[in-house]
Amino acid sequence: MLAPALTLFLYQLLLYLSSPLVLSYFLWRSRKDPAYRQRLAERFAFGLIAKQLKPGGIVVHTVSVGEVIAATPLIKQLQQQYPAKTITVTCTTPTGSATIASRFGSSVQHCYLPLDYPGAVRRFLKTLQPALLVILETELWPNLLNSCAKQGVPVAVVNARLSARSAKGYRRFSVLSKVLLRNISLLLTQDRASSQRFQALGYQGQLAVSGNLKFELAIPANTQDLLSQFRPAFAARLLWVAASTHAGEDEQLLALYPELKQQFPQLLLLLVPRHPERFAKVAELVQQAGFSLWRRSSVSAMPTAPVSPITADIALGDSMGELLAWYQLADLVFIGGSLIERGGHNPLEAICFAKAVQSGPHIFNFKDAYRQLQLQHAVALVADNQALLNNSQMLLADASARAAQGQRAQQFFLQQQGATARTLAAIDSLLIGSRMSTDDISTAAAKRQHTDYQQIQQNGTHYWFDPALFSDIRPQYFQSTWWQQQQAVIGSSTGRNTAYFVQHGEHKLVLRHYYRGGLVGKVLHDQFWLQPVAQSRAMQEYQLLSWMRAQGLAVPRPVAASYQRSGLIYRADLLIELIPDSKDLAAILQQRAITPSEWQAIGAAIAQMHQLGVYHSDLNCRNIMLDAAGKVWLIDFDKCSRRSPGEWTEQNLARLLRSFNKEKGKLVVFNWQEADWQSLQQGYQQQLAAATPLVIQSKN
Repeated sequence: MLAPALTLFLYQLLLYLSSPLVLSYFLWRSRKDPAYRQRLAERFAFGLIAKQLKPGGIVVHTVSVGEVIAATPLIKQLQQQYPAKTITVTCTTPTGSATIASRFGSSVQHCYLPLDYPGAVRRFLKTLQPALLVILETELWPNLLNSCAKQGVPVAVVNARLSARSAKGYRRFSVLSKVLLRNISLLLTQDRASSQRFQALGYQGQLAVSGNLKFELAIPANTQDLLSQFRPAFAARLLWVAASTHAGEDEQLLALYPELKQQFPQLLLLLVPRHPERFAKVAELVQQAGFSLWRRSSVSAMPTAPVSPITADIALGDSMGELLAWYQLADLVFIGGSLIERGGHNPLEAICFAKAVQSGPHIFNFKDAYRQLQLQHAVALVADNQALLNNSQMLLADASARAAQGQRAQQFFLQQQGATARTLAAIDSLLIGSRMSTDDISTAAAKRQHTDYQQIQQNGTHYWFDPALFSDIRPQYFQSTWWQQQQAVIGSSTGRNTAYFVQHGEHKLVLRHYYRGGLVGKVLHDQFWLQPVAQSRAMQEYQLLSWMRAQGLAVPRPVAASYQRSGLIYRADLLIELIPDSKDLAAILQQRAITPSEWQAIGAAIAQMHQLGVYHSDLNCRNIMLDAAGKVWLIDFDKCSRRSPGEWTEQNLARLLRSFNKEKGKLVVFNWQEADWQSLQQGYQQQLAAATPLVIQSKN
């Protein structure tokens, strides 16, 4: 048997010898997609210094679009958990790069993961000097893992899946496989079978089952705009979406269309090819078949651009990053890559919207997910195109059957969530140097998710609540009319929307319903686009308040929250504890001047918040309070978040200053002077310069 060092040498030699083929591949792909020859130097880790990438953070590697989408909730949680660490997201495809840019913008760093040449890997690691490398699924490269091990960079492989077929391939090259596996610090798998296969291959590191990240979908911010733009155009049609199709499938689908169209005159087939370089080819196929064609690219990318009703036979989704919108508009969804021996694609993005899903027989890439869906009678697997025709005729003719299948699928989807919390708990343990079993990770994740609150679900509504205040939770606790009937309303705050002060036993609480702002709010009012429960407005604020209180910040105590889902939207409410004997600064300044020492205390409180990396999206003089003892409280953390250090702290202060000037210009009496701002800044700077800054404590 070859020694590991010799095996790695032979791998590197083969890699160098294949260099002409590698370059030829990129040039060949660039014929249809020019992006493959752009940033070519980056593929060899040249030019990274010019990108001014900050070192010392966490690198998350996602291969392409599917992995970027799956990793989005995890990356956002990493940003929340480690605000002082820069997150760099890498990929290997232009479409993956575009998805990273659209989903994260400038909140993360981005570059291509270099090809696995030793020199390229060294340049990459030298530039980024990561504290941790997180690899999604099984994108394992020998030189990268070996170099990370030599430089002491821990590697976490998450959301890993190893089929029996893939395991057989790894065994065929067992010496190289062992080189790979011995350099992985943490391995988190989607299922127990994958864990067992990795163990059989010789993996001896930290191993646990964390679940599938793809069950925790993060919906892009632009999706609501797309739906508003395109829903009227599709309204009169029966929409059959064929997603992620490959060569050889579009032809079969187009062949089925005439018979289906005859039975369902309003039918519209929307083809969404997997790869953008096939857009033109698919358009040509449609025209050759004699069908009229509508192309997404014919409509302006501006969300306000009007779209006329679509009368064509076939629609072509020749755009990137919009598949989730097409799913939500669909009446029926076919998942491509399955009528040919491609192995199928992810059905989870469609079923989370309660859509009836069809797939061909070739599903080995997602065999376990489809198997579980079959057990729930929540997917239609067809043997060939004739069976697809029959199934489509049945489902298109019966809206109730489509809805029932979609609801079963969605229920299964919701039951599988929790992988992000388990993954984050395991990464925490890796960074602090402890080992955790699957049970340990699940326990830690539960603590992370349930700190200071319990969760229940009743009739489709999710509730979080503090058991110290509520022995159980009831829907009426989030209804102002119920509190009024109990004669328990003790006051209210006026503003853009009303918050009610209510008496619950010995506790005074504030009930706030979440409303939209701006022009959208005039239409949707209190309806928010569907998000996973933990990422909804109320639950995000609940978690942030709990965390800030654990760090010692004076913020309101959250006691209950609700998430009420209705179709593709949700509504939300929050109950917090009323700060006793307190007034906001705007109210106080209408009655008296605030002393310099009080201004300094206000500045120090804001600095403490900034030291913890908390960005307040609406820091103004009505969201800062003083109680009877002179203690400073910060309130209203809706849409706030934890961030890495940056210019946003100055922007926060500038927003606060504008609010003081605005109130002074509006009110007849407002005891505010420029010298007061200088006192506030003095307290702010003194806190930042303190020898013993506020300590962030881990709460497990």
